[in-house]
Amino acid sequence: MSDLSKIVKAYDVRGTTPDQLNETVARAIGTAFVQILAERGDKADRIVIAHDMRESSPPLADAFAAGATAAGAEVLHAGLASTDLLYYASGALELPGAMFTASHNPAQYNGIKMCRAGAAPIGQDSGLTDIRDRAQALLDSGEVPSGGDQVERRELLADYAAHLRTLVDLSAIRPLKVVVDAGNGMGGYTVPAVLGDTVLPALPLTIVPMYFELDGSFPNHEANPLNPENIVDLQKAVREHNADLGLAFDGDADRCFVVDERGEPVSPSAITALVAARELAKHPGETVIHNLITSSAVPEIVRENGGEPVRSRVGHSFIKAEMARTNAVFGGEHSAHYYFRDFWFADTGMLAAMHMLAALGEQDRPLSELAHEFERYVASGEINSTVTDQQAKLAEIRTAYADADTDELDGLTVRFDDGAWINIRASNTEPLLRLNVEAPTTERMAELRDGVLALVRG
Repeated sequence: MSDLSKIVKAYDVRGTTPDQLNETVARAIGTAFVQILAERGDKADRIVIAHDMRESSPPLADAFAAGATAAGAEVLHAGLASTDLLYYASGALELPGAMFTASHNPAQYNGIKMCRAGAAPIGQDSGLTDIRDRAQALLDSGEVPSGGDQVERRELLADYAAHLRTLVDLSAIRPLKVVVDAGNGMGGYTVPAVLGDTVLPALPLTIVPMYFELDGSFPNHEANPLNPENIVDLQKAVREHNADLGLAFDGDADRCFVVDERGEPVSPSAITALVAARELAKHPGETVIHNLITSSAVPEIVRENGGEPVRSRVGHSFIKAEMARTNAVFGGEHSAHYYFRDFWFADTGMLAAMHMLAALGEQDRPLSELAHEFERYVASGEINSTVTDQQAKLAEIRTAYADADTDELDGLTVRFDDGAWINIRASNTEPLLRLNVEAPTTERMAELRDGVLALVRG
């Protein structure tokens, strides 16, 4: 018997196939999705679905569609898509949506990201728990319904690409050579349409493709650019091709990572600050959301550009909630998720990439010099430590820094007079404490990092 509590996470569904997530489970979730939306007063008579390139994704999507039609909904099946393409469909068509992907997880995984009409997120506190419980009841009863034939298939890639082109104009930038590592994920499907000339007129970009073949077994490397070993090929190719920059997308292409002309990574915090400055130039005085482990440079630069920075907990459901609450023009996380008001407050790696291309192409300096303006501090990166009693260890650290400026928005954050800070927070799914440190100098960062790790691991 399937136990959905093991695969329904805080923001989505994620599990191994077929033991945890299979067609029967997908069909039950499809029925529950439509029923719960209708009971909550949301639009549910028509939904849109799409899937990534994993072998298990099409049958799971079809099963979900069968469950949804059994609950009385019509289904628009968009086929292959990136997650942000699904968000586009949900926003532009004002339909609830479901995307079948496990993002950067290994090949044996799959998952479902669900949203209400207008790409509004569905998480534990906004319907996902109810969907889980309803689907579990259907599975336990053995009465998972079969669906009808109210499924329309329509490709939306060209519409998605055309919409993004209206948000960032790349037609007049200087010519750029761009290496793109799609990691055999959905970037290999969307990049040629948005940045190339397969469906729209050519841009002044020379794209050097890497691993564009759609392959859910990920034969070259994991589609997780957050892991440094997965961008080694991209860094090498940027240098070999004398490119202006490199872009790396994760498996479902909702996150984008950037390396400069030297092959050196550009911090997602620097990208957040740069894109925020561009958005504030168009929308003066607006709000920008950043999570609490982005660099202190982000709120500084937002204020310098006349904006209002708002700090959020880590996690896309919190960011999206703050985006909607404040009507923020932009939001960024250090995990390379970037959120845009003109994209229904949803996250899109492609639009962030387009902003980077525009910023670079509208001036003559190399990316390393441009990015340096937005990188003011030294960061440790996230350091994980296995801890049996997370809360007891956090209390010990809280006592050690009792005289400092602290807050507990998400874990424990300690701020110092010289601009340095530490944040340590518990993982929701593993016995881990996650540490991030930032300081004005490498020496100060190392001092703080080592001091906290001595407490955590001592």
